[in-house]
Parts: sequence; C-alpha cells; structure tokens
Amino acid sequence: MIQFGTNPIAWANDDDQTLGADIPTARILDEAGRQIGFDGIENGHRWPQDDPEALRVLLAEYGLAFISGWHSLNLLSHSIEDEKTAIQPHLDKLKHNGCKVCIACETSNSVQGLDRPLSDRPVLDRAGMAEFAAKVEEIAQYCSDQGVDLVYHHHMGTVVQSPEDIDAFMAATGPATKLLFDAGHCVFGGGDPEVVLRRHIGRVRHFHAKNVRPVIRDKVEGDALSFMDGVRAGVFTVPGDQEGGVDFAPLLKVLAENNYDGWIVIEAEQDPDQRNPLLYQTLGLATLKRLARDAGFFDGGAHV
Repeated sequence: MIQFGTNPIAWANDDDQTLGADIPTARILDEAGRQIGFDGIENGHRWPQDDPEALRVLLAEYGLAFISGWHSLNLLSHSIEDEKTAIQPHLDKLKHNGCKVCIACETSNSVQGLDRPLSDRPVLDRAGMAEFAAKVEEIAQYCSDQGVDLVYHHHMGTVVQSPEDIDAFMAATGPATKLLFDAGHCVFGGGDPEVVLRRHIGRVRHFHAKNVRPVIRDKVEGDALSFMDGVRAGVFTVPGDQEGGVDFAPLLKVLAENNYDGWIVIEAEQDPDQRNPLLYQTLGLATLKRLARDAGFFDGGAHV
C-alpha cells in the first residue's frame, strides 16, 4: 500500500539553513502531520540525529512515521570499509524506526552545495562509472543484509544527474542497488520522467514527487547559476502548482501498473517566505491523492 510523505526542507532547508530559520520545529511537524495529514516525513536537521528513539517519539506525537533520510556517500574518495563504518549509525536509526529504504547519493566531488554552475559537475567515463557502481553495489548489499534497501538518489550537480547517467548507473549496478526516482531532478537533468521511470520501474523503491518551474530551470542553465541559486529562486515546487512543468498523472499510472507499494514523498524545497509551506504542501498532497485514485491504486481506506 502506498503512503504519502513529505520532507521538512519545504519549511527549513538543510543546505541553506537561513531558509526557514525562523519557523519553529513544532510548527513544521504540526502542519505536516496534524493539519495536512501526511503519513510520514523524511529526515531534516531539526530532528534528533543521534537518538533513534527520541526521533520516533517526536514524530509520533504528531502522527508521523519516520520515512528515511539522506546519507552522503563518499566512495570516490574513501574505502568501501570506511563507508560501511560511516553508514552504520544511519542504518541503525533507520532500522529502529522501521524504515525500508536508505536514501544515498555520492557527494565527494559534487557541486550541489557549492557556488559553482551545474556545468562544473563531475562526469564519469564508462570505466569510471563501472568502478563506482561496483562500490555502490557492495554498500547496497551491506544495507540489504540488514533488511534495508539502498535507494540511489540521482541528483543535480553529481555524477548521476542526466538520464544517460541514470541508465549507465543502473546498468552497472544491481540487483542490490535500487533507485529513488525523483521526477524533478529527472526533468531538471534533461530527462522525460515517464520514459525514465518506465525504463527503471522494476528497481524503483522510493519516489520523490518534486515539480520544476521550467522558466527558472532555463534561467539556471542559461545564466550558469549554481544548484542552490536555483533552489533559492524557486526552481522546485509541488505537484498541482500551475507554474510547474511535470505531469504527474502518467507517473502515478506507471507506479500503479507496476504495483508500487512504497512511499510517495513531496520533496519540494522553496523559500518559505515566498511560498507558504502549509498551502503548497496541502495542494501537493491533494493532487497526488486524486491522481493516485485516478491511476487505479486500490483504496483500502487508509492512505489513498
């Protein structure tokens, strides 16, 4: 059964913590859980980081489950054994909270958080991708052995950004490595989200329903802006926003046709001073629930 979640970066950004710095943590949780009615929420810098039980208790107070959280891989600069050691505390937190997936992305040489244009992002040749993918697969198997699927997050500014990168990475990994499909990053990276999702649906275990404003995306590319310049300018938004260019209806149909039963998460970072998170997240969830019903997801009375 699908469940609907959100990410706190709509309220308080993790990479630029000046965005939403004045929003109390209690407001974030109250709006996400009690007011909007999400089933769960992903990790954020406001939550307890080193106490899995404190995290569970905090979120449960607002009717929210802990979905999962981002883990930065550094396989291009560290050994596999070092990376296993680095990921273990995160896995322990996920397991304690009943999470099924671990969101991971290689960040050792990315430009996603730097004041540099996205065109400066790292690119691996065929041999480099094969070597990198083999390392990811080993970490993914390490996670799988503990009952958690590693879902790789293709992301702007990183070694897996374009649809060609996604294809090459997925071809070089497997079967332990799964995919977090992010509609917004797919479009931002030059891909057709329905085509890419259909191609890799067999290994998709997590779904980010991120929308993109095409006008701002084109400006980021044309003016050689950084990823965070784009975020601050509002390149991302939620499903249902008329300024967004992603059609989520066919994406939900692909998920339904393939019996997807994981989380559908609205991860749409915007400046909360410019776009009220309560209003935008409410719109996003209502849109996704309507499209899910239209796509044929069975209404068991709990989530859809």
